[in-house]
Amino acid sequence: MKKIAILALEQAMAASVMGPMDIFCQAGLTWNHIFGQAPTPRFEVNIVTLDGGPVTSFNGAPITPHCAAGDIEKADLILIASFASYEPLAHAEQVGHWLRQHRLRGTLIGSICLGSFMLAATGLLDGKTATTHWGFVEAFRKLFPRVKLRPDKLITDEGDLLTSGACNSYIDLSLYLIARFCGPETALESSKTLLHDVGRSSQTPYAVHRFRKEHNDAQILAVQQQLEENCSDHHDIDRLAQKHGMSRRSLERRFKAATGDAPLLYLQRLRVESAKGLLETATHSFNEIAYRLGYEDSSFFRKVFKKHTGLRPQEYRQKFRRS
Repeated sequence: MKKIAILALEQAMAASVMGPMDIFCQAGLTWNHIFGQAPTPRFEVNIVTLDGGPVTSFNGAPITPHCAAGDIEKADLILIASFASYEPLAHAEQVGHWLRQHRLRGTLIGSICLGSFMLAATGLLDGKTATTHWGFVEAFRKLFPRVKLRPDKLITDEGDLLTSGACNSYIDLSLYLIARFCGPETALESSKTLLHDVGRSSQTPYAVHRFRKEHNDAQILAVQQQLEENCSDHHDIDRLAQKHGMSRRSLERRFKAATGDAPLLYLQRLRVESAKGLLETATHSFNEIAYRLGYEDSSFFRKVFKKHTGLRPQEYRQKFRRS
């Protein structure tokens, strides 16, 4: 039986503690019960805190651990639960020391959602590929520039270090790890029991692009405003620069520094976000949407849309249509 420890810190998301525990504990039990087979539990799961005392979760509910982290002598897997924000990193040194001890013994280490901030704060992710919640990508990159962040990925696997995306990705990560420890058959049984697809690989369809405006370049803010208010218009970069009192080279350099994108890519992102909104709420065909947003060639915009969302327009509409 594999041994798992789930580390819960103050303000942990309760679902990212209890959810994985339930999923691991049901493996070999629920499916077997349904089909009249003898139970074959696969995992022993312990919730741990740094001092062995209870912590308060994000929703205010107390989380009572089985023991302190230091009481765990052997673990096949340690998971760091998520937080509601990335700020509670005060115990990174203590957590890092504990994780390194277990990693030397061959323990796999994983994080769920913003738990990746704590894992990265220990230094263990330096030079490694990781993911995190799509809404906190900029903050992660600023804090941990040595980590190779892949926000499009739902799960990253560096052998003994794993990370997953937004909070409910704990389901995907748990199923992924069940497959790793127990084989694909047990993971498939679990996915059918839980009514959750296996093999999801991207969080891109769910991501909403954050258009960066927390900068002090007033001229670039004016350019952003013009692009946002007229995103369906054709924009010539030379004319745009001239209108705002800059050379083209200066505009492109300052725009990239302020927003993270080149002007035309920024415009493309604006159009994709607008198209997503129309697909969610309106009945227009994608050809009509493309034309409304300034594209005469809807097939080209279809490719752009899939590049940014990971889905074809019809797939996006089916997935996110607001009834």
